Amino acid sequence: MFRRLIGVAVITVLLTFQMLVGSATAVEVDKATRTVPFNEQGDTVVISVKELAKGKRLFNDTCAQCHAGGVTKTNQNVGLEPQALAGATPKRDNIEGLVDYMKNPTTYDGEEEISEIHPSIKSADIFTEMRNLTDDDLKAIAGHILIQPKVVGTKWGGGKIYY
Repeated sequence: MFRRLIGVAVITVLLTFQMLVGSATAVEVDKATRTVPFNEQGDTVVISVKELAKGKRLFNDTCAQCHAGGVTKTNQNVGLEPQALAGATPKRDNIEGLVDYMKNPTTYDGEEEISEIHPSIKSADIFTEMRNLTDDDLKAIAGHILIQPKVVGTKWGGGKIYY
């Protein structure tokens, strides 16, 4: 009985510690890390800690089944790392570019619309996870995508190296 009580106490302390450390990591992302490109003209925006947490949750709920860790499961050559996003037409390495893509996706070269095969606001009748997303939700997801390479480094997007 005494052993069981000690075991429960130890587990409680460990879980409490893990919750405190887990919630502290989001707060520890500094302003410089949360500053991301807003548009192709070079304007920037600071993603709030609240928006970052929301973006992470929404990304995990709506995007991670195909883009876990920034990798694109259906096309390993094009991930969500900064270099791949910058190489797309139009560029997707900024908030406006990513939001536009989530509303109306096109092929990497920008030539063809792919809303019937990629979740988007335009195809929310097919991809129901997109139905209730607002522009603020899309901005939060885009912020999460752009901040991840700064937080996890080259692990985001599959660790591809560009020269």
